[in-house]
Amino acid sequence: MLTQPTIEKLNSMKLAAMARAFADQLQCPDMTALSFEERFGLIVDYQMTDLENRRMLNRLKNAKLRLSASIEDLDF
Repeated sequence: MLTQPTIEKLNSMKLAAMARAFADQLQCPDMTALSFEERFGLIVDYQMTDLENRRMLNRLKNAKLRLSASIEDLDF
């Protein structure tokens, strides 16, 4: 299997997170124990998580909040 062209195609389709996940799976010998569906599911989950994180960062940046706070910072 030609992995480098596959990674380049994923990057050209703007699926960089999926390309990173695929490359990471190739480096991990434990991944061979998983079925195709499980490995593909992990790659898709990685891409979706990356997309959600980028959307959240954009929303936070566009919100122009004065303070950066989190739930953990609250004292009751």
